[in-house]
Amino acid sequence: MAAEAPRGILLDVETGSPISDRAERTVRELFRHSLLDATWSRYEPGERGPDPHVHHEHVDAFYVVEGELVFGVGPAVEPVRAPAGTFLLVPPHVIHTFGNESDATARWLNFHAPSTGFIASLRGEIPRFDSFDAPADGGRPASEAVVVGAGGGERFERSNRTLKILGDHPLLSAIDITFDDGFTVDPHTHDDEVDSFFVLDGAVEFLVAGEPVTAGPGTWVAAPPHAVHRFRNVSGARARLLNVHAPEVGFVARIRG
Repeated sequence: MAAEAPRGILLDVETGSPISDRAERTVRELFRHSLLDATWSRYEPGERGPDPHVHHEHVDAFYVVEGELVFGVGPAVEPVRAPAGTFLLVPPHVIHTFGNESDATARWLNFHAPSTGFIASLRGEIPRFDSFDAPADGGRPASEAVVVGAGGGERFERSNRTLKILGDHPLLSAIDITFDDGFTVDPHTHDDEVDSFFVLDGAVEFLVAGEPVTAGPGTWVAAPPHAVHRFRNVSGARARLLNVHAPEVGFVARIRG
């Protein structure tokens, strides 16, 4: 029997499978794949994340959707304020931690690329993943982390869209794409990467598992390798997406080229 074709997924982030859900925090699974684990989280005021730690084999990246987080990065655990719209990418060997030090709820997306078992570890399916206490030598400098505030990024204007490169690392790239009504990316596949999207503004029609589905802000879409996918703007106005590739296998170079 022929193997079933890979299928993409589309879901509202609020309906992702819960990993933990209590008054002070929620963590939901959005996507689990060897190339990328993606989660959505909510922290109430004062809630702290993990102690300072490093990863040796994967990138840990964040996109703040609502509220504000404060990250600690590098040997001195330097504070980095990250209000809504901030993208932060922590490469291997850079110490980091985070928490909600504000008086409002914070919500964000978290990407581990490659997975190294992040979600499986959170669910208790494996004893640990690629995460270690902060090293005595301080690890790599804070300057190696990528921090891009709301509206920032390396900007490229096209006739019908604006692309802003937020993060460019061999293991993961993130691009903010704003595009005109009717703009369409035709059905296609990728052999060696996960292509994923988070709708920020407007209404976008995706092709998921062979079916067209219209999605609004707060929707997560992921296409694993060999899954057919496409999208088009059906808003009647400009729409906006966060587009994440794991690993980065040439999309950023095509934008710059």
